[in-house]
Amino acid sequence: MRENHQYKDFQATRLYCNNCGSSMPVKERLLLILPDGYLYEYICTGCGKAVGDKRVSLSREDKILF
Repeated sequence: MRENHQYKDFQATRLYCNNCGSSMPVKERLLLILPDGYLYEYICTGCGKAVGDKRVSLSREDKILF
């Protein structure tokens, strides 16, 4: 059975930063490549602190490389 996906991946543009005290623009940075996926970290553009992360599963094409 084929799954119908409405989206492929979300990417945050703003997250709340405790250090700045408000919602701030963020940059996404690849932190680790794991055997089962990628781990990204979100960095506040105002102060440079990490404010979140996300894990993305490997695609079928990426699994062939490992």
